[in-house]
Amino acid sequence: MISAPGGAHVPGSSGGHPAAGATPPAGAQPHGSTAAPVSPIDEIPLEELSLEEAIHRVEELEHEGRPPLAGTLSNILTAVAVVVLGVGTLIGSAELGIGTASKPGPGTWPMLVSIVTILLGVGLLVVARRSHDGERFAKASGLVLVGLVTMIVFVVALPIIGFEIPAALLCLVWLRFLGREGWRLSIILSLALVAAFYLIFVGALSVPIPHLF
Repeated sequence: MISAPGGAHVPGSSGGHPAAGATPPAGAQPHGSTAAPVSPIDEIPLEELSLEEAIHRVEELEHEGRPPLAGTLSNILTAVAVVVLGVGTLIGSAELGIGTASKPGPGTWPMLVSIVTILLGVGLLVVARRSHDGERFAKASGLVLVGLVTMIVFVVALPIIGFEIPAALLCLVWLRFLGREGWRLSIILSLALVAAFYLIFVGALSVPIPHLF
């Protein structure tokens, strides 16, 4: 204890440090310790932030754990893969029979989709050097490859055994393994989608799609 002017006693010492056994003031850091820096915005609840601060906080959370950005080579390879997929689909649709504008064949819609796919691939190839939104291939990219392989199998099997079985298996794989849905829901939805597609395009519209029944 030291004496202040007037005879009052206050805790502490002449060197500015608390005396032995004295309780440090509330909120004071122990001598020699360093507190970890914390951003004040991280301590504020999201609903109390301004719109700009909330957007900044959400963007930071979205970027946590994301794969690194892809380079020019990755962008070019992705664009080439999209073009190749479109060309393969275009060839398959021509084998199905494109038909005419007044009487479209079973390959009409696949042909239109393949043309759009090719155009998208060419567009990706044009902006490959300037694009900075893509991400490098990571473990999750395998799901995209699985989806691509199932689409290729569907296109190949369609003219051979009809659309019913390939379409049902395609929906089942996408729902169960890519969408992580349960077995019961995946099976029910797959069968329901195939039945609805059959009733609309084969039964009602009489579109000449290869089918079993």
